[in-house]
Amino acid sequence: MLNKFYKTWGSALALSMMMGTAHAAVSEAEAAKLGNELTPIGAEMAGSGVIPAWTGGLTTPPANFVDGGKPVDPFPNDQVKFVITAQNYKEYADNLTPGQKAMFEKYPETYRMPVYETRRTAAYPQFIYDATKRNATNTKLVEGGNGLENYVEGVPFPIPKAGVEVIWNHITRYRGGSVKRVIGQVTPQVNGDFTVVRFQDEFTFRNKLSDADTSGDSNVLFYFKQDVLSPARLAGNVLLVHETIDQVKEPRKAWVYNAGQRRVRLAPQVSYDGPGTAADGLRTADNLDMFNGAPDRYDWELVGKREIYIPYNSYKLKDPALKYGDIIKAGHINQDLARYELHRVWEVKATLQEGKRHIYAQRTFFIDEDTWQAVVIDHYDGRGSLWRVAEAHSLMYYDQLVPWYAIEVLYDLNSGRYLALGLDNEEPSSYEFGFQRSSDDYTPAALRRSGVR
Repeated sequence: MLNKFYKTWGSALALSMMMGTAHAAVSEAEAAKLGNELTPIGAEMAGSGVIPAWTGGLTTPPANFVDGGKPVDPFPNDQVKFVITAQNYKEYADNLTPGQKAMFEKYPETYRMPVYETRRTAAYPQFIYDATKRNATNTKLVEGGNGLENYVEGVPFPIPKAGVEVIWNHITRYRGGSVKRVIGQVTPQVNGDFTVVRFQDEFTFRNKLSDADTSGDSNVLFYFKQDVLSPARLAGNVLLVHETIDQVKEPRKAWVYNAGQRRVRLAPQVSYDGPGTAADGLRTADNLDMFNGAPDRYDWELVGKREIYIPYNSYKLKDPALKYGDIIKAGHINQDLARYELHRVWEVKATLQEGKRHIYAQRTFFIDEDTWQAVVIDHYDGRGSLWRVAEAHSLMYYDQLVPWYAIEVLYDLNSGRYLALGLDNEEPSSYEFGFQRSSDDYTPAALRRSGVR
């Protein structure tokens, strides 16, 4: 019944989306709901059934957390309430996505979803809450919905009226201002054999640069750099991206340093359905971070809200006692290490526009209301068949007030293979938040200097 209410409510919003793509900010009266009936970033404050009320999120590290270290499970005593399997998943069908149901059908003997108590742990710094309140009445979409006006940081549309606004909330969400991390990506064979590709990623939001006021790149949202550390055949290649806010005015800029050629080249293929780095054809460029880049090739329908079982508080998958082989298995990750909870999500349907090209003709997004992170995305091919299922196993970096992903997984239902990104159990250090960069560190010249074989 509750899902039907959300669907009906969402249909009115979808109609407003189809009537035009220029959307104004909300009124002062509507924005006043933030911090009252809505959380400071726009989720429903109240609970519903097994979903508790939001009371501020998880902002205090557990006693055994070491400052600067890897996250430890704040809920080690939580027990599995029940397990959804191929034998009983139809009993929970109203709270599952089509992609999740397909996984039970594809792997009936091994795919399972351990369900735990729902814990609304999401929290952000106060300055993000303050910025979000300002955005509610000031930030607007540029013509066509492919950029933002009057935006610096925070959630641009905490009270969204259109599907593309929800997607911009995901794209711009706070991830610590600046972050550096070493992570692994794997693309297992059908039998589970895999080789790890190690990346050193870093990104810095433009307003966190040391020279943010004078850098001159006012249309840049953030800078992203990715160094391939191993295996040896790929080591030394580096990618640099300038992600823009108004992508009509100025599309994303990307460059690649090729270690073998010792040259820096423009990389227009690093967008849309261009191939993902070292992904063996199992993800597109815009599959990174579940979805990234310009939204201009799709029409975005805001379907409404639903309650579904999503990966959440996934601290077990970050356990440094685990080896990658403990996580990566044939067909899918070790689901015994996963944690699912019932949460409210925004459902957004993306349909490829007439005359536009992308290998995904349709995508259905399920966006966590408490973080604006995409947590599940179903991908369909040009024939309308379900092709790939993405799941983001999220957690809260409570010492930094940053919700993010433990790992992202993209399952290919046709090939029986998958890609997992974000593994760091075997790395000695955790993510580094809050380091300092200037705009000079993110130029093609700096890219050439950083490239080594």
